[in-house]
Formats: sequence, C-alpha cells, structure tokens
Amino acid sequence: MILKRISILNYKNLEQVELDFSAKMNCIIGQNGMGKTNLLDAVYYLSFCKSATNPIDSQNMMHEQDFFMIQGMYETEAGDAEEVYCGMKRRQKKQFKRNKKEYTRLSDHIGFIPLVMVSPADSDLISGGSEERRRFMDVVISQYDKEYLEALIRYNKALQQRNTLLKSEPAPDDELLEVWEEMMAASGEVVYRKRCAFIEEFIPIFQSFYAHISQGKEVVNLAYESHCQQGNLLQLLKESRQRDLIMGYSLRGVHKDDLVMQLEDYPIKREGSQGQNKTYLIALKLAQFDFLRRTGSNTTPLLLLDDIFDKLDASRVEQIVKLVAGDRFGQIFITDTNRDHLDKIMKKIEGEYKVFSVENGSIHERIEEEA
Repeated sequence: MILKRISILNYKNLEQVELDFSAKMNCIIGQNGMGKTNLLDAVYYLSFCKSATNPIDSQNMMHEQDFFMIQGMYETEAGDAEEVYCGMKRRQKKQFKRNKKEYTRLSDHIGFIPLVMVSPADSDLISGGSEERRRFMDVVISQYDKEYLEALIRYNKALQQRNTLLKSEPAPDDELLEVWEEMMAASGEVVYRKRCAFIEEFIPIFQSFYAHISQGKEVVNLAYESHCQQGNLLQLLKESRQRDLIMGYSLRGVHKDDLVMQLEDYPIKREGSQGQNKTYLIALKLAQFDFLRRTGSNTTPLLLLDDIFDKLDASRVEQIVKLVAGDRFGQIFITDTNRDHLDKIMKKIEGEYKVFSVENGSIHERIEEEA
C-alpha cells in the first residue's frame, strides 16, 4: 500500500497541510515540537481510526477549532485508488469513510492499511506495565486476523460486565456471573491460542533482526506468559470467583497476559543499556513489519520511523540504515532533527525520495539540489 497524498485540517498543531509523498522514502526534518510526529500520527490515524499518542479524539483537535479532518489518497499494489477520510466536529461522533462510504464499525477498517510505527514512546514496552506489551500483540495480530479482533472485543465486553457485577451490592447471583465467565472463557481461549501461535512464529524473526543490528553482539529472547497455561480458563475463573468478589475485579484471564523481554536470559528492563533497549525495540518493530508483510492482507505495510537514531552508536545506526534502504521495506516515513542521519540513508537509496521541512506546524517539500 502506498500513501500518495494526505490532506490535514486542524489536527493537533497542523492547521492546513497538503502533501504528495514518494512511493519509497519520505524524510521529515525539523526541531522537536514543530509537528513532525503529528504528521506521522495523522498517517497512523488513517490506519487505526485513532491517534497513536492520545485516544481522546476531541483533544487531537487544534485549540480553539471546532473540527479536524484527515484524508489520505492511497494506491494498492494492484494499482487501484483508495480514499480514506476521517472527520470530527466538536461534541459529535467522528466519521470514518472508505471511498466515501462510512463504516458502520471502525473495527472493519483495521488491517486494510497495515502500518508499523517506531517511536520514542515504544520505550514503554520495556519500562511500562504488561498492558503495553499486550497492546503490542493486539496491534499486530488484529491487522491480519479478524477472528482475533472479534474475540478480543467480546472478551473485553464480558470482562467489563463481570467486573461491574463483582463490585455490585448486594453480591451478584452466581448464575449471572457464570454467563459472563463462559463468554470470557470462550473468547479468551481464542485470544490465547492465537497469541501463542503468533509468538512462536514471531520470535525467530525478531532475533534475526536484533542479531543483524547488533552484529551478533548479544542474544535476546521473548517469552509469553498467560494464566491459560495453568489450565482451562473457565475453571480458573470459577476458582478465582470468591477472591475476585473481595477485590472487586477479575484477577485471572488473558487481560493479565505478559511478554517477558530478555537479554542474555535476564530481563532487559534490568540489564539493558539505553542502546541495547533501543536496539531491542527497533528489532521488535521491524520484525512486526516483516511478520505483517508475510501474513497480512498481501500488501506491504507502511513503515513510520520517528526519531529512532537517538542513543544508538554509529555501527547500529549504519545497520538500520542498510536495512530500511533495502528492497524488503515499502513506503517509509522517517523523522529526525539531525540531517546527517537522513543524508546517510538517502545516499544508500536507489530511486525516488522526498524531503520535507517542518516548522511550527507548517510543512513544505524541500527541493534537493544535486551535488
């Protein structure tokens, strides 16, 4: 999939933006706080129906404006034109359309434009709680497996209902709790099975990317932990019911799953340097890209790289540059404050690229002079 053109009105600090993109490499240069990340976030929004940084839509609207709009013109690998539009007025429901036809469910759009974003916020995957690592799995699997997304939605609905009952006074009826437990168990088993299959296939791809970037200096691993490994989920929920009633929420289930991230058999959170952590995260996301390219909707995902070179030594930067400049990646959007990093990439690219400058929410294409 190629994003040929984007139009933006009143999205964050981007008042009015109209850009035509390269089908290969788009380099976005500017100081911090100017709007580079907001441009990538608008591209992300068109894939996931929401911002990568703020899930509250009304807060993504430019201050003192009453609406925002993002529109993308795409071209599929078969050469077909696709238009994706999102618009929202303050205090109204947002509209999301494909080729001028509004979606009845936003979940139907997920996976149509596969996308992988690498950003400084990814550090939460290592330093944050287990919900960050579950979200990583959900974002990948939901883009190629509709059954997984539907099961996850059903599970979360049942979990919410069960938790509401657990807090209620007087104590809820056992039969009513059992209805939601059965839905949690049925949906949760689907989620667990598909997460297991994903991780098993994903690990060697991830390890290969890490070895390439680090030039084999360290060994990394990834392990999946779930209550479902302890037995039948419905039985586990029933066994935990009395304790859950005391606590007022569900202590067991796939909503507690986690990924253990390891460097040389130790938690990378404790052992990794800043450079090793950054390498780990970039390898995770590049593996996510490669996985989606092979298993998704037969279209190459968009790759968004936001300020990825900070805290990396020169050799690791060079390996990443070689990777992203190669043929295995499709359309790329990359931001940096340092023009030297982007110059290194552009020297290795055979073919078209574009460079854009960002200043105070204003973005324009730079016409590069040949040396």
